[in-house]
Amino acid sequence: MIIDIPEDKDAIEYVWGEMVPGIGVAASNFSLSVYAHTTLGLREFEAARLRIAQLNGCAFCLDWRTERDGQKVEEGFDDAVAQWRTTDAFDDRTRLAAEYAERYALDHHGLDQEFWSRMTAHYSQAEIVELSMSIGSWWAFGRLNHVLGLDTVCVLPSGPSPAGKRR
Repeated sequence: MIIDIPEDKDAIEYVWGEMVPGIGVAASNFSLSVYAHTTLGLREFEAARLRIAQLNGCAFCLDWRTERDGQKVEEGFDDAVAQWRTTDAFDDRTRLAAEYAERYALDHHGLDQEFWSRMTAHYSQAEIVELSMSIGSWWAFGRLNHVLGLDTVCVLPSGPSPAGKRR
């Protein structure tokens, strides 16, 4: 980690809340809102989130699994996300979520009419905006955590860092 964290402080809370409170708190609220207010199904949400995590290389994000009403995606879902083009584990919406996340991150200028025709056939305009905001949050904040080295010391209230332990 490249940021000096006082010994009595949690790294994430310190960086995201105390170091630059005018920005960090707002960023934290945006990040948390993506989880608290999503209307997307768990599989498409996780396909997009995990694809961004794979591209960012954020250790915490790679190990994290979103839980809703006691449900998480199945074991091996992350492998299917990495193979989104060929996996038979995904329906059209889930595959498109992974594709959109990858293209958003790596080829946003290449999002052509053919792609948008496929997206609008499976997602409403509101869902596309929501997915875009979610992907933007994961891309920015997962990248920030990885670049600053926070992803290996990240601890959420539910327990220790998943960087070394699967939740």
